[in-house]
Amino acid sequence: MLADAGEGSVGKQGIGMKYIIAIIKPFKLDEVRDALGAIGVAGMTVSEVKGFGRQKGQTEIYRGAEYSTNMLPKVKIEVACSDALAPQVVETIQQSASTEAIGDGKVFVLDLASATRIRTGETGDTAL
Repeated sequence: MLADAGEGSVGKQGIGMKYIIAIIKPFKLDEVRDALGAIGVAGMTVSEVKGFGRQKGQTEIYRGAEYSTNMLPKVKIEVACSDALAPQVVETIQQSASTEAIGDGKVFVLDLASATRIRTGETGDTAL
């Protein structure tokens, strides 16, 4: 049985870690990436995704015909960081991804139980 990865959990190196997932509008990616780099985020994973939230999709016109799409293109950013850096990462994403319009996205923060760098075998916060 796995141990509970609660608020006070720490990795092997004694420093807790967070896994941050942000869903943003695609055209804001460069701005978010640059802002995260400026605060010291060393790496991230980016995926093109589709989804919907409260706006339930949108109506578009293609070749003169109107049709409804229920899945909007978004970008998913995943960042693993230390507990100490997590609040700054969330704030940076929120500020740089905001257009103050519906559909700007969401940011999720999860506890990260462990991390291992494949090449060196480093674990915990040093693997990030």
